[in-house]
Amino acid sequence: MKIAIVGVSGAVGQEFLRVLEERNFPFDELVLFGSARSAGSVYTFKNKQYTVKELKHNDDFKGIDIAFVSAGGSASVEFAPTITKFGTVMIDNSSAFRMDNDVPLVVPEVNAVDAKDRPRNIIANPNCTTIQMVVALKAIEDLSHIKRVHVATYQAASGAGASAMAELVKQYEQLLKEEKPTVEKFAYQLAYNLIPQVDVFTDNGYTKEELKMYNETRKIMHSDIEVSATCVRVPVMRAHSEAIWVETEAPVSVEQAKDAFAKADGIVLQDDNANKDYPMPLFLAGADPVHVGRIRKDLANPNGLTFWTVSDQIKKGAALNAVQIAEYLIKENAL
Repeated sequence: MKIAIVGVSGAVGQEFLRVLEERNFPFDELVLFGSARSAGSVYTFKNKQYTVKELKHNDDFKGIDIAFVSAGGSASVEFAPTITKFGTVMIDNSSAFRMDNDVPLVVPEVNAVDAKDRPRNIIANPNCTTIQMVVALKAIEDLSHIKRVHVATYQAASGAGASAMAELVKQYEQLLKEEKPTVEKFAYQLAYNLIPQVDVFTDNGYTKEELKMYNETRKIMHSDIEVSATCVRVPVMRAHSEAIWVETEAPVSVEQAKDAFAKADGIVLQDDNANKDYPMPLFLAGADPVHVGRIRKDLANPNGLTFWTVSDQIKKGAALNAVQIAEYLIKENAL
């Protein structure tokens, strides 16, 4: 088994290394790729040093079974033919191919089998907020078909990369010194603030991030589910939170929902109001599962439920999901 990480120097690329080690992912050879700027950098993985190669249009992917790619959408589009031409399975973390009909969009807890049907040898990793949500929705969908979802996200700085996380820290330091804060990664200062915009606005007033949650959820779940999202950037380092309202065809009780969440793959039920025990990003950075709590009936809808989820954006929202796809393909002998 020969694997590659493309874009290893970024936040998700570094998370790939951590996840592969944590899960003792089976491989015989690892190759690291990056931009011209990253080429030559050296990373230590499992007590062995690896030098980053520059990503080029050549035969470097010959013999590589799986490539975990997180180098940005433009790089994914440009280099996909180079990466896949010798049979490498490209698991791509960008938005470049997510809605292409001939590219499966996969969350293993929800639609793992879709990863086997990949005409272009590309599998797309969904958006982080979508991954988190559909893992939770699957547990309810198995009880009664979900007709519609309203969701408000509370997205950490990690969603914009390592430099955004560093900027948030820097802003707090600058403000404590009564200095003008550096504002480069977001439209406004994030420290002590909320920004009700993630990605750019579209003609209908929704942002691209919000429309991703609509379109990707329908594709992953093979469903006519309707999704309306409001995505908000919050001054949290890692782990996104989501307040989710669902309407099902038949009523689902709180007890049924809790039981379903408790038994579902990839979910930890954390719902003990009496002891103020509910998911919070402060305590779940670095955690693998999606944590679910605050489960209750929707007072405004007899067929409605509402609940709260928290999940690490860099981990389950990116690197871990991709590695789980690869693990599934290996287990199914489907490479």
